[in-house]
Order: sequence, then structure tokens, then C-alpha cells
Amino acid sequence: MRLIKWNPSIGDEWGDLEKVFSDFPTFLTQTKGFTPAIDVYQDKNNVIVETPLPGVDPDKVDISIENDVLTIKGESEYKKEIDEKDYYRKEVRHGSFYRNIALPAHVLGDKADADYENGILKIKIPKAEESKPKTIKIKAKNKK
Repeated sequence: MRLIKWNPSIGDEWGDLEKVFSDFPTFLTQTKGFTPAIDVYQDKNNVIVETPLPGVDPDKVDISIENDVLTIKGESEYKKEIDEKDYYRKEVRHGSFYRNIALPAHVLGDKADADYENGILKIKIPKAEESKPKTIKIKAKNKK
């Protein structure tokens, strides 16, 4: 029996496609904006959303809540000190950003509070009162 050396690209249709994109010029694949990462969690009374936005002026960030969907958008400014051709690697994102987050509970968007500290934006949104079931007593009238 003859041994055949394993080649990861044999039978891998995606391998060729991946090679095409890895060879693509970087200026065509870089985007001008970015999507910030988020953490969403809740406590008894609030839904809390945190996102790192280092170097972003908090006055240039817009936050809105509509139909239990949180929208965060803004822009980070890029201060060009180094010529593009002098970069060896460029991974720090800049430009506009936009993020929609469906919240896990009904919230009171008009009572939300946002803080920006050490490059972290923290949005605290109070949960809406859950509708409680109502018990209705039947008043029986005796017929005579």
C-alpha cells in the first residue's frame, strides 16, 4: 500500500477561495469604519450594555433606543502622523461606527443613562415593569 502525503488544499474548495482573498490588495479589503464589540448583561432592574471605544470623543457618539433596540453610532477621528506607505501593519480601526442591539427585555429607553470612563461606554437601561396577571372576581347575582 502506498502512502499519500496529506495536502490541506486537496478537496478543499474553500482553500482556493481563501487564497484569492488573502492575496487581494489590502486597500480593497480595508473598510473606513468598524463595528465595536459589545457586552450585554442584565441585573434585576436594568439591562447594561458596555462597549470599548478608546480614543472616541463621547460628545461625538449618538445613542438611541426605539422598540427595545439600542443604536450606538459615532466616529473616531484619525490623526495622520505617519504616511500610509510607512506602515508595516495597520490594525487599529478608525472612522465611523454603527451598532444595533436588540435588547433582551422590554426597557424604558427614556430613562437610560450612559457613562464613559477609561475608554469604555456603559449604558444602563431600566427594565419596564412586566405586566402582572390580574385576577378578576365574578360577582354572582342570585336569581329568585
